[in-house]
Amino acid sequence: MIRKYLAEIILLICSLIVFIVVFNLSEKSDLIIEEEVVIPEPELMFGLPVDSFSISEGKIKRNQNLSDILTGFGIDLGTIDKLARSSRDTFDVRKIVTGRNYYVFQSLDSLKKPEYFIYESSGTDYIVFELNDSLHVFRGKKNIVSDIRTASSVIESSLWNAMVEQNVNPVLANELSDIYQWTIDFFAIQKGDKFRVIFDEDYVDSIPIGIGKIHAAQFRYMGKDFYAFRYRQDTVYDYIDEEGKNLRKAFLKAPLSFSRISGRFTYNRMHPILRYRRPHLGVDYVAPKGTPVKSIGEGVVISKAYQKGGGGNYLRIRHNSVYTTTYMHLSGYAKGIAPGVHVEQGQVIGYVGATGLASGPHLDFRITKNGKPTDPLKVEAPPGDSIRDENLNTYFIFKDSMMNELNKINWEQF
Repeated sequence: MIRKYLAEIILLICSLIVFIVVFNLSEKSDLIIEEEVVIPEPELMFGLPVDSFSISEGKIKRNQNLSDILTGFGIDLGTIDKLARSSRDTFDVRKIVTGRNYYVFQSLDSLKKPEYFIYESSGTDYIVFELNDSLHVFRGKKNIVSDIRTASSVIESSLWNAMVEQNVNPVLANELSDIYQWTIDFFAIQKGDKFRVIFDEDYVDSIPIGIGKIHAAQFRYMGKDFYAFRYRQDTVYDYIDEEGKNLRKAFLKAPLSFSRISGRFTYNRMHPILRYRRPHLGVDYVAPKGTPVKSIGEGVVISKAYQKGGGGNYLRIRHNSVYTTTYMHLSGYAKGIAPGVHVEQGQVIGYVGATGLASGPHLDFRITKNGKPTDPLKVEAPPGDSIRDENLNTYFIFKDSMMNELNKINWEQF
């Protein structure tokens, strides 16, 4: 009898062990079956899933309008008129530009019903027209990706050409001239001057669209190094030199961009038209007619007139109790410019011309200091706000790190 009970107990234990093993295997099997499946994110274009539509792409042709395009996709004129009227607060459809891209998103079925019309208003901005019953219109912006780049070169002819030779977007030349406009005379850059710079290049859909922020730059001009570091003090970003001084000065170095000097400040110049010697108490900048002329500093317009047989259309601006500037031979004035009007530094005030006694389009630019004519190329303007004493240590740590990065760029190799 004992043997019988013992055998039954052993059988029961074996059955229990088999059950536990089978249960565990079943649990493991369930875990394998329930393994997480990674679903790839849908490919989006203008925020719409690409695989949900049939997409037609085109460019705006000369004299083509919204009606021409949409009627070609079977949309009636009444709907197009409602769409144009509903978009007025967002986008004026009459301002569609020749050469811009557009896309029509259609349904995948055999009807190919147009559901969205997208117009690229720029490299980054677009307008979405929903073609359903709501006829909704809204603006969108593409995702901009920035890539940190470096550039350097020894100048052979011009800053612009140096950029082109190094396969760098030449717009970087404009950005550098804006940063250094208070300290470097870009009209006087010479062969052998050089630069190195750390900057962002912006991309949309892997296509470069322009220059972003300039983080640090070093410009060796006439044997002297000029540094610029982008730094935020409080909530404002500005460009600061290696000593913690702001690069912004009270005056711009020049009242217009990228031209050449044809006449300098002198008390004894042969006049190109009158053919006799007389003082020329300013600087002549040769530039194409219509080139924008900017006020070199903040101030108030005190004169706007025409000078017969002399300066032609001219403007005079008083900046403070010491300095006054004059801009002559203008072809015209910027909108709103009049005596008594306050102007900002860098504000366009007029346009290069050849009015008055002039042999060709140019700007005759003059400065008086305490009422006395002074050479514009030798005016030393006072600095703007610099790094405050309590922020200097933090700034110098940042400056040193950026200077180390600049030093890694070998400009001698070019």
